[in-house]
Amino acid sequence: MRPPLRQEMLDDIIKIVALVRPIAEAVSRRDRDLSSQIRRAMSSVGLNIAEGFGTAAGNARLRFETARGSLYETQAGIRIAEAWGVVSREETVAALEAIDVFARRLYGLAHR
Repeated sequence: MRPPLRQEMLDDIIKIVALVRPIAEAVSRRDRDLSSQIRRAMSSVGLNIAEGFGTAAGNARLRFETARGSLYETQAGIRIAEAWGVVSREETVAALEAIDVFARRLYGLAHR
């Protein structure tokens, strides 16, 4: 039996947080502000998804869109950290790929 969509989405975002955490920790050693931005954006994803599942249709769509925006903000923060040479592509590839996959799922959720 499959878990309900809400639980599945929250479980998936927790897995992505676990992938992003070591990146944010590495970034914090050289750029505390960027690390904080990455952490806040990633937390916003999970919190907005949870809120989206607990609201009416129109507001739910807005929350899922906000979550997707925060997911893209996380992705940008990680790529910027790469560009600054704070982390390597090898350190970020799994997290960035997971973010891409999850972003597509969020888009589908917001536009169904």
